[in-house]
Amino acid sequence: MSRPKVAVVGHVEYVRFARVPHVPHAGEIVHARDPFEEPAGGGAVAAVQLARLAGSSVLITALGDDELARRTTTRLGELGVHIHAARRAAPTRTAVTLVDDAGQRTITTFGSRLQPTGEDEQLPWGELAEMDAVYFTAGDLGALRAARAARVLVASPRAVDALGHGVSLDALVLSADDAIECHKATHAQDEAELLVCTEGGHGGVYRQRNGGGGKGSWEAVPPPGDPVDSYGCGDSFAAGLTYALGAGMPAPDALNLAARCGAVCLTGRGPYERQLTIRAND
Repeated sequence: MSRPKVAVVGHVEYVRFARVPHVPHAGEIVHARDPFEEPAGGGAVAAVQLARLAGSSVLITALGDDELARRTTTRLGELGVHIHAARRAAPTRTAVTLVDDAGQRTITTFGSRLQPTGEDEQLPWGELAEMDAVYFTAGDLGALRAARAARVLVASPRAVDALGHGVSLDALVLSADDAIECHKATHAQDEAELLVCTEGGHGGVYRQRNGGGGKGSWEAVPPPGDPVDSYGCGDSFAAGLTYALGAGMPAPDALNLAARCGAVCLTGRGPYERQLTIRAND
């Protein structure tokens, strides 16, 4: 399988992770353990997964002009991501994620989501035309139009500011368990050639708009180890799908690779300890 050139246009959150026995109820105090920090969020997690599949990736984003932005750039670079960030006066967005003993996570964000725009002239929008595949999680309509220059464009419905304006998508990926994503997807699902609805451990369903593909489903891939942390599984799935479509794989095979990415991520602490890697000779 050829290794496509891949990129992400999206958002970053600097996240503090910790484990708790269970998510606290109203008025309850629980003790958090094993804290650590990583630049994460949908754009960052997808970019790292893509880098592990393709050897490297590009991330176009926006960050504050602060220390967290500098930490983000350094850490993502260590993970194989070439990051290009517009600078904003607002601070880099942060978040706290609590993971319970069942491996399920909750996320609390602080500050506005920073996203790149087509008017950010310092960003290398022209490079996207050289990409085999781009995953889009955040940005305005101008950014989406620039991303559309790639051969394959996959989007998340959380990029709602850009979707629903007639820009065609090769795939739209959402979680069937996420009411916000399902609602936002209504603005763009008719623009997507492939609509993918994930259902966690139950696999998921898809429909193809043209080409006689119709509808179908896929089975969940058993994780290669005990479940540890569900943070990043969905973004790793979307990145795997983007990579596979960029490599020219048909939808069923692409979804299987995506499911493998999500399953492997589930077995690691945080989003980056375990992600699927494809060697150069695979």
